[in-house]
Amino acid sequence: MTDLPVSPTERPEVSSSSAGTFRSFLSRLNLSTWIGVAVVLILIVAAILAPWLAPFDPARQDIFSQLAPPSAQYLLGADQYGRDILSRLLYGARYSLTIGILSILLAMIVGSLIGMIAGHLGGKTDIVLMQCMDVVLAFPSLILGLALVAMLGPTMTNILIAIAFTAVPAFARVARAAVIAQRDREYVQACRAMGFSGPRILFRHILPAILPEVLVMSSLWMATAVRTEATLAFIGLGLPPPTPTWGGMVREGFDNILNSFHLALFPSLAILLLVLAFNLIGDGLRDAIDPRLKTAS
Repeated sequence: MTDLPVSPTERPEVSSSSAGTFRSFLSRLNLSTWIGVAVVLILIVAAILAPWLAPFDPARQDIFSQLAPPSAQYLLGADQYGRDILSRLLYGARYSLTIGILSILLAMIVGSLIGMIAGHLGGKTDIVLMQCMDVVLAFPSLILGLALVAMLGPTMTNILIAIAFTAVPAFARVARAAVIAQRDREYVQACRAMGFSGPRILFRHILPAILPEVLVMSSLWMATAVRTEATLAFIGLGLPPPTPTWGGMVREGFDNILNSFHLALFPSLAILLLVLAFNLIGDGLRDAIDPRLKTAS
C-alpha cells in the first residue's frame, strides 16, 4: 500500500503553524528585551562603520589637545595624548563585541557538545566529563582567564580562547541537565524503537528541544565576557597599546581621574551600556521561553 500524496493545500498549514509559533514567541518578548536588542544592533553598526563615523584616526596624537574637554572639535574630549575619545570608543567597540560574541559562541558550541554527550551516554563517560568540568569550575573565572592570558600572551585570539575556556563548564552543565530531562521522553524512546542512531537522536531530535535554554545562557554570558575582557584590559592584560579597548581606556583615564574625569567616564558608560543590553536580552528570552518563571517571580 503506497503512501497517500500530501495535498498542496496542507502545506501552507504547516508553514503558517511555524510562522504562528514564531509570532507567538515574539509577542512574549517584553519592551526591555527589544531595547537591549536595539542597543546591541546600534553598537554593532557603529563598530562596523567606525572608519566612516570616527572623526579622527584613533591613534592620531595632538600635543596641543592633551586632556581637552568635550567640545565642538572633540565631542567627548581628548585623552592625555590628544587622541579623540569618540574615535577610540567606536574602534574599541569592534574588539569588545568581537571578543564578547565569538568567545561565547565558541564556549556554547564546545560546552554544549560536551554536556550533550555526557547526558546522553551517561555512566563513566558522564562522570569523567563532568569531573573535568568541575575542575575548571573550581577556579574563579576571572582568575583563570587572567592566568591563561598571562601564559599565552595578550593577543586577541588568546583572550578569546581564555574567556571561552572559562565559560565552557557552564554550558556543559546546562546542556547535560537539559539532555537528561529529554532522554527518557516518549519521542526519544520512539526514535530508539525505530532504530535511529545515537548521534541522530541527539543532534536531530534532542538538540532542538534544548537549544532555547542554551541560547538564553549564551546571551547572559556575553555580558560576562565583555566585563572579563574589560577587566583584563584594565589590569594590563588586554590588547597592547595603541589598540583602543574600552577597558584600556578606563585604565588610562584613571591616571587623570581628578582633573579630567571624562577620560574614564565615557568608556565606563559604554561598557555599562553593552553589558546591560546583553542582560536585558537574556532576561527577556528566559521569560519568553518559560513564562512560568515570570509569573512565579
